[in-house]
Amino acid sequence: MYRDHTKVIQIGGRRIGGGNPVLIQSMTNTKTEDIPSTVQQILALEDAGCEIIRCAVPTMEAAQALSEIKKQIHIPLVADIHFDYRLAIAAIENGADKIRINPGNIGSRERIRAVVDAAKARNIPIRVGVNSGSLEKELVEKYHGVTAEGLVESALDKVKIIEDMGYDNLVISIKSSDVLMCAKAHELIASRTIYPLHVGITEAGTLYSGNLKSAVGLGIILYQGIGDTIRVSLTGAPLEEVKSAKRILKTLGLRKGGIEVVSCPTCGRTKIDLIGLANQVETMVQDIPLDIKVAVMGCVVNGPGEAKEADIGIAGGDGVGLLIKKGEIIKKVPEDKLLETLREELLHWKA
Repeated sequence: MYRDHTKVIQIGGRRIGGGNPVLIQSMTNTKTEDIPSTVQQILALEDAGCEIIRCAVPTMEAAQALSEIKKQIHIPLVADIHFDYRLAIAAIENGADKIRINPGNIGSRERIRAVVDAAKARNIPIRVGVNSGSLEKELVEKYHGVTAEGLVESALDKVKIIEDMGYDNLVISIKSSDVLMCAKAHELIASRTIYPLHVGITEAGTLYSGNLKSAVGLGIILYQGIGDTIRVSLTGAPLEEVKSAKRILKTLGLRKGGIEVVSCPTCGRTKIDLIGLANQVETMVQDIPLDIKVAVMGCVVNGPGEAKEADIGIAGGDGVGLLIKKGEIIKKVPEDKLLETLREELLHWKA
């Protein structure tokens, strides 16, 4: 797999590339200058499973806030910089574990060199980001539009600028809101660079459409062994990004641990609020450190059989609930006691 052979990069206390686990990244949506709100959000994201956090640095005050934020969190902090090279340098000086820049937006080579020199002095990785929405005019003309080939050429050009300045502590990010273009670009670049790749479908959209596009795009890319860190970009709460990223990694077999909840589709036999119950179960198991599968079934007729592949399951209807292990009914309980019965079983789980 490509990710087994990428360069190992240290980001704070975490390592990516070289076959290390794919890490989940998210981005705060607070004003970075508001230290208490930003810290509060990052700590919540940590609890949800976020492993790298990125903060926007649009002002010098935001850059300076990183120092205090870093003292109160436990995961690597990435500073997101656009245009002003002085903010990148200030972010590094205030303890950023990595910076994200697009060299094309920074300006002259002297300004890029100033950023590279500051990163080199502290051995801070630089994530070189290229976005389909800001592809250089000459590459759009060369490839007759925004294309995967153009994105790759742009990214590798930016990397070469920094390499020529004597620095190779780099991560590459090439993003597009076009899922298939993004997938193709990653397939092309994976065979042309040894640098770790941060993968995401940019501007993916709302919770519904963004999750679908991200699942398809990230699924295609990760399944090919490409990608060292990921972000599910959603127009929504960052916590939802982390939950979705964890599920994508687990579905692809790239992440172990945590309870997986499966549930049947509703049908005419369903006599309980299956949708509500399944959502309640999914929320309820978040804090239970087991690596098992839980089934939520809406029919006592087919529920036991359908739940055979799960370690434990529940089914309900007509006021009666069933607790099921490996397809065998082990307990009947009132339907309104199903959720608490399941939780008690999980808290005292014995395989």
